[in-house]
Amino acid sequence: MVSVLSALLFSGSFAVAVMVIASSIAPQWRRILRLASGRVEPAFAPLQTLAAAERRIAVRRWASAPLPTPVNRMRAAA
Repeated sequence: MVSVLSALLFSGSFAVAVMVIASSIAPQWRRILRLASGRVEPAFAPLQTLAAAERRIAVRRWASAPLPTPVNRMRAAA
């Protein structure tokens, strides 16, 4: 009786362990195969993307800012 109970307990825990491993690997199986075949992913560089976006925003603000008044007067005089 004890051996049957222990066999059921260990087989159940083994099944749970296999399901946990499978559920964690299944969403990433394409990525795992790509890496195993030697195709390297590009490096994750969020700061470079952020810096480029900040520069774009700064240029847009600079371009949309009104001209200083002395420049407007010089243009009007010309």
